[in-house]
Amino acid sequence: MADPNAKPKYTKLFINNEFVDSVSGKTFATFNPATNKEIIKVSEGDKADIDLAVVAAKKAFHRDSEWRKLSPLQSTNLMNKLCALMDRDKAFLASLETQDNGKPYAEALFDVTYSMLTLQYYAGWTDKFFGDTIPAGGFTSMTRKEPVGVVGQIIPWNYPLLMLAWKWGPALAVGCTIIMKPAEQTPLTALHMAALAKEAGFPAGVINVVNGFGPTAGAAISEHPDIAKVAFTGSVDIGRIVMQAAAKSNLKRVSLELGGKSPVVVFDDADVDFAVETTHEALFSNHGQSCCAGSRTYVHEKIYNEFVAKAAAKAKGAKVGNPFEANVQQGPQIDDEMLTKVLGYIESGQKEGAKLQAGGKRIGNVGFFVEPTVFSDVKDNMRIAQEEIFGPVQSIFKFSTLDEMIDRANNVQYGLAAGVITNDINKALKFANNVDAGSVWINCYDAVLPSTPFGGYKHSGIGRELGKDGLDNYLETKTITMKLL
Repeated sequence: MADPNAKPKYTKLFINNEFVDSVSGKTFATFNPATNKEIIKVSEGDKADIDLAVVAAKKAFHRDSEWRKLSPLQSTNLMNKLCALMDRDKAFLASLETQDNGKPYAEALFDVTYSMLTLQYYAGWTDKFFGDTIPAGGFTSMTRKEPVGVVGQIIPWNYPLLMLAWKWGPALAVGCTIIMKPAEQTPLTALHMAALAKEAGFPAGVINVVNGFGPTAGAAISEHPDIAKVAFTGSVDIGRIVMQAAAKSNLKRVSLELGGKSPVVVFDDADVDFAVETTHEALFSNHGQSCCAGSRTYVHEKIYNEFVAKAAAKAKGAKVGNPFEANVQQGPQIDDEMLTKVLGYIESGQKEGAKLQAGGKRIGNVGFFVEPTVFSDVKDNMRIAQEEIFGPVQSIFKFSTLDEMIDRANNVQYGLAAGVITNDINKALKFANNVDAGSVWINCYDAVLPSTPFGGYKHSGIGRELGKDGLDNYLETKTITMKLL
């Protein structure tokens, strides 16, 4: 049951299977974005705490450690035990997520379930990453897949628990040890998950969670010479900083899942009501705070006016408010910075000539709520067409032909996702085959599954998460060649 007053049980850093104060003794507050009231203070880690976590993770990764000596089945059992504990605590986890992030409780509960499914999926991979035997004349050659070692993982605030599962799953499945920094806005579910990992029986040092800020704790992860790989989800600008730090330190492996400006294309043969519903969810889900949000809605000129009218009506009818209340579809933006950014883009769209069809204003003065906003008559050169807004702002464009549409869809710096709605399979596949996007959804959107790789082209990132491909980020390939005497 949802509990808007759920009190967090854990606020300290989790290092070597113990909750500890930060070396500096500093703390910082985490706030409820629906009320802008402090929830609780948590320990603030920095370089000194990352160093301690690395020592613990290195020890846990030693060839003679308990973790390294577990059989694949034992690792699978640990991961499944963690999922069982998540299921036991799912209402509490969802309540923490809604307090800390502001997403509606029903969506937070879905995120808990999907996180469990992701970890369960990877629990099945512990004995399924194989090397090869290679014909080599007078030699016998084979390859081994081995864990890279200690990994750093830096996750965002928009899907705190989901992003944890996406990163813990493959790393644990192949036998790495982890140092995770949750977003400073949303540390609470990561800390609770750390406690569940200990309860499940993970050995000391395998999982470490250090709260803190990007320039201190995040930088310490990216720069640390004993961290073999860093995974980051967040903005393009910070992704560049992570890459630079990795290059300047020990050339650690880097995977990045960054921003997006994803097109959703609606052809004139589509059912308009279905298309309106699909594109609405593609953009407004999670308050528009999604890297793969369908933030560019392209509609064929023959159905454009009808679509715009219905899309605006849909946005005007959305219920915005307390995320713990039933039937609320949109909660607050994460903080004042993001609220100001979203309102700035809305102002820019109006100044550049887009037509405001719905919304456009802040709601009240308590919390960080924005009206669901719809623009029509958007042109490709406008800021709202080119830059990631990360908020509840739908931009609707008009198009005429498929070839024109492919060129326009690709005319941004991002390439994370795309969608197409049509009954013509030829149009759908031509678009899917030619659009610059890591994921393409036909007659659906945001159908991200634990088994399907996710990641982007161009500025949207490097590498893939989820699916079998997600394991590659955490594996080294070793070649062993023998000559028989």
